[in-house]
Amino acid sequence: MRIPTGIEGFDDLVQGGLLTERVYVLSGPPGSGKTTFGTQFLASGASAGEVGLYVTLLESPQNIINDMSNYDMNVAGLIKMKKLLFADLGPRMEYGYMDEVNEFITTDYDVGTSSIESEAPSPSIVFKEIAAYVSEYDVKRLVIDSMSAIRFTTRDLSLQEKEMSRFIRNLKKLGCTTLILSEMTDPTAYSTEQFAAHGVIFMHNFLYDRTMTRAVQVIKMRGTKHDCNMRSVSFSEKGLKVEGYLE
Repeated sequence: MRIPTGIEGFDDLVQGGLLTERVYVLSGPPGSGKTTFGTQFLASGASAGEVGLYVTLLESPQNIINDMSNYDMNVAGLIKMKKLLFADLGPRMEYGYMDEVNEFITTDYDVGTSSIESEAPSPSIVFKEIAAYVSEYDVKRLVIDSMSAIRFTTRDLSLQEKEMSRFIRNLKKLGCTTLILSEMTDPTAYSTEQFAAHGVIFMHNFLYDRTMTRAVQVIKMRGTKHDCNMRSVSFSEKGLKVEGYLE
C-alpha cells in the first residue's frame, strides 16, 4: 500500500507515493526544504485522518509551527483537532545553568554525565518517547528532526553504526511511515541511517548558473521504480512543489 506525500509532483517519481510502515531518510543542507517537506507530509496525512507526529530534537516546536503556518497547510487547525502533534525531545538546559553548577563542583569531581553534550538524548531515550506517543495517539506518520541531534553513548564509529542500525530497526516496528531528517553537506558521503533506511531522498540547495537553486533527488527507494535525476523544487503557498529536470 502506498500513501501520498502531499508534495506536488513528488509522488510521480516514486510510483504514486511511499510504501507504508517504512523508514525513509530525507537529507540535505540548511535551507533546502527538509522541514517544509516533513511538515507537508504530516499535514497531508492529518487532513486525511492519519495522525502525524513531528519530533524535534533541535528547533523549538513553536518556531516550526509559526514558520509552517505561513503555508496553506492548516497547521493550526490540525493541531487543534489533535491530528498533527509536535514533541520536543531535545536538550532543555538553558545557558548559565552549568556556570551555576560548577560553583558547587570541585576540580577533581567527575562531571561525566553532567556535561552539556550529555543533555542531548540517546537513541534509546528518543525511541521510548516516540513509542509512547505512537501508542497513545495511534500515530501513522512520523517525522524525526534531526538525526544529527541524537547523542551516542560511544565515540567508536563502528559502535555508533550498530547503535544507529538498532534505532532504525526499532523504528520499523512502530507501524508508522517515518521520515528521518538528516543534515547533509557532502552528497558523496553516505551515513549509517541512509544505508539502513528503506529509502533515501536528497534535497539540494546550490549555485546553478549564477542562481541559487533547490532540487530533489531520489537516491534509493526499495521496492519502487524511481527517477534518480535531480528535479527542480520551488515553494508555493501550499509548500514544496517538484518540477522538471534541471537542464
